[in-house]
Amino acid sequence: MREGRLGIGVIGAGRVGPVVAAALAGAGHAVVGVTSGSDPDRVEAILSGVPVLDAPEVARRSELVIVAVPHDELPGLISGLADVGAWQPGQLVLHTDPAYGTTVLGPAMAQGAIPLAVHPAIAFTGTSMDLRLLSSAFAAVTAPAPVLPIAQALAVELGCEPVVVAEADRAAYAEGIATATQFSRAIVQQSTSLLAGIGISNPGLYLSTLVHSTVDHALAEAGGTAGQIDLDGTDTING
Repeated sequence: MREGRLGIGVIGAGRVGPVVAAALAGAGHAVVGVTSGSDPDRVEAILSGVPVLDAPEVARRSELVIVAVPHDELPGLISGLADVGAWQPGQLVLHTDPAYGTTVLGPAMAQGAIPLAVHPAIAFTGTSMDLRLLSSAFAAVTAPAPVLPIAQALAVELGCEPVVVAEADRAAYAEGIATATQFSRAIVQQSTSLLAGIGISNPGLYLSTLVHSTVDHALAEAGGTAGQIDLDGTDTING
């Protein structure tokens, strides 16, 4: 990891990017800019006073650029910023998408940027509550070998325990994350619907202890650490 404080820019003002930036700010870095989003009040609440800039300007001002946009938008954004010469030699570029490794950052790498892929395994709400979840979460990190320690150090500064995932394994990793989150949500929705249908009021609350304890037992049986992994701590697929 570099010595001293990094100037951090955020491209993507959804649920993930501002929280990741806030966590790194808590570790001593400075947030220098964020792109606009659909919920400016939420972003202001977690990144108070941070200038709202367009994406090329965020990239030009930052030593570390966090790119947290929807999966389908990531390749075009990276290449589009390369087309306008926004990436800088020696700049760290970190994306948070579970399915991509660093290959997607190729256009930025061609202009001298350092590619990092870090996916914190929590379900982001986009609020300060996520900072607590990060402190008990894991993060998948992928980077070229010479700069892998940088990715690992940033994950630690987020509060996460870094787990190295090979470039070739990112698709399988993303499938595992999606299976756990989408299946869990579907089952809970089906169960609450059935209970509501027989007149049980607030079926979500009724099932809460049962679902949490069942998941904890399943994680323990699978070799996980039930006390450290939150039921809600597994989905950032939408950026």
